[in-house]
Amino acid sequence: MIDKVSFIIPVHNEESVIGECLTAIFEMDENPYEVLVVDANSADGTVEIASNFDCRILQSPTKGRAAQLDFGSRHARGSILVYLHADTCPHPETISLVTQALKNHEVVLGAFQSIMQGEKSRRLISFHNAIKTYYAPFFYNPYRSLFKGLRLLFGDQVMFCRKADYLRSGGFDLTEKVMEEAAFCLRMNQLGRIIQLNEKVFSSDRRVVEWGPLKAHFLYIAICAAWGLGVSSERLAKLYPDIR
Repeated sequence: MIDKVSFIIPVHNEESVIGECLTAIFEMDENPYEVLVVDANSADGTVEIASNFDCRILQSPTKGRAAQLDFGSRHARGSILVYLHADTCPHPETISLVTQALKNHEVVLGAFQSIMQGEKSRRLISFHNAIKTYYAPFFYNPYRSLFKGLRLLFGDQVMFCRKADYLRSGGFDLTEKVMEEAAFCLRMNQLGRIIQLNEKVFSSDRRVVEWGPLKAHFLYIAICAAWGLGVSSERLAKLYPDIR
């Protein structure tokens, strides 16, 4: 049986990056079974640009990354789901790497290493992106981190899972406004192990440029720490309204 891989991209006013993302997807070594662009009523040219590619464009009834990812997951026709931010370019061998990783039935969720690139080399933030996958779950739950394969993954890492496992877990929590991927990891870890592949994917540093490196580091660390201490996503969204 050949695995059918669905790529899911949540978008809202992403005309500046969606073209590059979709071009990278269709230049991979293998074409995915389908690409779903899940829009939330974009007011710019996002949908028009996406329409130039061989992808399905879905209109999510609810705006928000968790809601859009869940909507796309439930409408996907593939047996494997790959989640991609609009400002991230996938690894050229994503499909073969993902399908190979999921041959291990203990693994229910995985992702790549995210490298930030753009105006400057973002080595420090890229390094932090790699290690937070390991240290963040350790502080949150040392036992599950050490013995149950808990890892905390984030959207710019290009996450992937089986659709069957997604449905079993209950999927993304639509009430989560911040750290929705981390909350999803906790649910998926109840089903099996989470892994981070050694291969890299590349994401835009546009947020770092917008905020500045110091503010970006502060936001990333503060939000992870506050979430781990039990601060609700609603409160985090109010404390850091520009995180989106």
